[in-house]
Amino acid sequence: MPEAPRPESTTAPTDEELRTLDAHWRAANYLAAGQIYLLANPLLTEPLRPEHIKPRLLGHWGTSPGLNLVYTHLNRVIGQRGLDALCVWGPGHGGPSVLANSWLEGSYSEKYPDVSRDAEGMTRLFRQFSFPGGVPSHVAPEVPGSIHEGGELGYSLAHAYGAALDNPDLLVACVIGDGEAETGPLAGSWHANKFLDPVHDGAVLPILHLNGYKIANPTVLSRLPEAELDELLRGYGHEPIHVTGDEPLAVHRAMAQAMDTALDRIAGAQRAAREQGAAERPRWPVIVLRTPKGWTGPAEVDGQPVENTWRAHQVPLSGVRDNPDHLRQLEAWLRSYRPEELFDDEGRPVADVLAPIPGGERRLGATPHANGGLLVHDLPVPSLDDFAVPVDKPGTTLHEPTRVLGDLLARIMRDTADRRNFRLVGPDETASNRLQAVFDASGKAWQAGTLDVDEHLDPHGRVMEILSEHLCQGWLEGYLLTGRHGLFSCYEAFVHIVDSMVNQHIKWLRTSRRLPWRAPIASLNYLLTSHVWRQDHNGFSHQDPGFVDHVLNKSPEVVRVYLPPDANTLLSVADHALRSRDYVNVIVAGKQPCFDWLTLDEAKVHCARGAGIWEWAGTENGGAPDVVLACAGDVPTQETLAAAHLLRRYLPELSVRVVNVVDLARLLPQEEHPHGMSDFEYDGLFTTDKPVIFAYHGYPWLIHRLAYRRTGHRNLHVRGYKEAGTTTTPFDMVVRNDLDRYRLVMDVVDRVPGLAVRATAVRQRMADARTRHHAWIREHGTDLPEVAEWSWNA
Repeated sequence: MPEAPRPESTTAPTDEELRTLDAHWRAANYLAAGQIYLLANPLLTEPLRPEHIKPRLLGHWGTSPGLNLVYTHLNRVIGQRGLDALCVWGPGHGGPSVLANSWLEGSYSEKYPDVSRDAEGMTRLFRQFSFPGGVPSHVAPEVPGSIHEGGELGYSLAHAYGAALDNPDLLVACVIGDGEAETGPLAGSWHANKFLDPVHDGAVLPILHLNGYKIANPTVLSRLPEAELDELLRGYGHEPIHVTGDEPLAVHRAMAQAMDTALDRIAGAQRAAREQGAAERPRWPVIVLRTPKGWTGPAEVDGQPVENTWRAHQVPLSGVRDNPDHLRQLEAWLRSYRPEELFDDEGRPVADVLAPIPGGERRLGATPHANGGLLVHDLPVPSLDDFAVPVDKPGTTLHEPTRVLGDLLARIMRDTADRRNFRLVGPDETASNRLQAVFDASGKAWQAGTLDVDEHLDPHGRVMEILSEHLCQGWLEGYLLTGRHGLFSCYEAFVHIVDSMVNQHIKWLRTSRRLPWRAPIASLNYLLTSHVWRQDHNGFSHQDPGFVDHVLNKSPEVVRVYLPPDANTLLSVADHALRSRDYVNVIVAGKQPCFDWLTLDEAKVHCARGAGIWEWAGTENGGAPDVVLACAGDVPTQETLAAAHLLRRYLPELSVRVVNVVDLARLLPQEEHPHGMSDFEYDGLFTTDKPVIFAYHGYPWLIHRLAYRRTGHRNLHVRGYKEAGTTTTPFDMVVRNDLDRYRLVMDVVDRVPGLAVRATAVRQRMADARTRHHAWIREHGTDLPEVAEWSWNA
């Protein structure tokens, strides 16, 4: 049982505390504005001149004062209550604020000693912001305390809940911008509180920051009447606490009271669940913060209102170098914060500014929860020998690969029952994807109502199902970034919904790898199943293998794509992925009965190679092959081996090499990807001058793109999915896309020199088989017996 929440504290701040809170907030505002504008003269020790101003003014001022207010008041409650806390900054373009606050608390200088907490360091802080060779304008990985970039809006609340899962003593504050609140993913994320376990999970405190405007328009939630907004938030299961105003001391007082009220309610809900066994889902608090956009900035510029309008969104004064009036206005704005009261002659923050800041790892920029690699423990992946399927002869027995993997995941779930650092997420598909063995070890997280017909629902469960791929992705990202492990299981066609999210995570990992102070985190692992070739029952809408193409366009040091052809290779690939760090691993594997090709030992060796010759499947006799049959993916592998079987029968004199590819990046040159082959390796495997008939799981053009620089590329002929889908039989799917065994044999006849004349009868036999297939399925609704009953040793 987690420890009980810390004692409640409702002591209102004294006038002295309010004074120091305001000093801290003003200092943060000054530093945020300074980062947008100043190259030099950071303490305004002389009048501003054009050469003190950056030549290009970039950044976002509008949200910064509100974020600074939240940071300041989180400091107060963290210090007073001794909280472990993390904040997810949804308006990630408010980077100036989080950079300013981490510099004030000292966590930034600890990570970057050259940006010291003095005038010299302040100059570097200002200069580097949105400057060549410097740091981005968003709350990027370079910013201590961050787990959320925020460049693409919509994912902050999902990340916050992911961070809170299995972190019972952690408070995760989440600032949600009112523009972000309009996105679909954020709207779905409000339902995450129906999955938050008050016993084993931490708490999430959403702070909805309504400053009224996006880039050029008002925001929806800011224009709702307060009563209607309250109805919406209460409908989501939250109890709103409002803070509204533009007079600083009054807002400070109201914000302090709101924070205390919210945290008292959270502590009470956790105590009721942990000590009294309360089972009713709490109504968690949400703070609704209404402050002006661009608060404390220029009220008017060139006769146009700015503060509290959309014009404050980015840079309120844009012509400072060239317009003397703008320069004077900027200097007046910066001096309004009275920097001489906030920093000493050396540029160090004075005692009043530092007073609200908690100590050590309780500082938001220093919390190890925002550098999850410091907290991660190795996952107890058991020996694969306990789960491997026996293979006496290849291609004679069948298993459902993901069902076999499900047994492994169930063991991991059992072995992490006490440490609670592994989660399985997916959009309502765990059982559909044949992973239901995990329910013997953990139920499905659920805090809403239950009925007698429900199965496997458990308020303390660690399987997460919700019909929102965005929320599944966000949960898992937040979970991994705070030091835990997980797997995302999804239908292949619909993982595209998170294309943008995985893109952001890959960028985060790539940047993090270049930061020595960020420790490696557990990899983001996808299991894509219910794939294109076995969505024959659901039809065209469920047939899309293109996620692999999307991922392989990304940073090569981060992305990995695996297509295991059977159950044992899936086990081997999963073992590697679950143990790995700082990768995005995409595993595409079938859930339908699939032939077993390799023993576990053979699978381990083959997966370690990533691509290799299956000597038992070919007919090479020590010389060079006449043709190479290559394959990647479970269904293409079966069709390739069936084609090799037909070639043994009808063209026994032909020398055939069969190559299977598990690790798709092996096809890339070694200069382009860490897993890529040298030209020497590639040419040895695929030859430089023989036809290569490549049966591929996805869109065929990807293989051409990966291999276009190879010597033998002109001999490469790829068959794959070409958008010829419908509701039909399994074999008809491959026939429609010319990936079937008969078509592959025809390709061999067409492309091996001399065969077109000598093997005309064989080619005709294959074409006739395809014709028989079309007639058969339309009469019987099932595949030809010679296909349905085929095995390697038949």
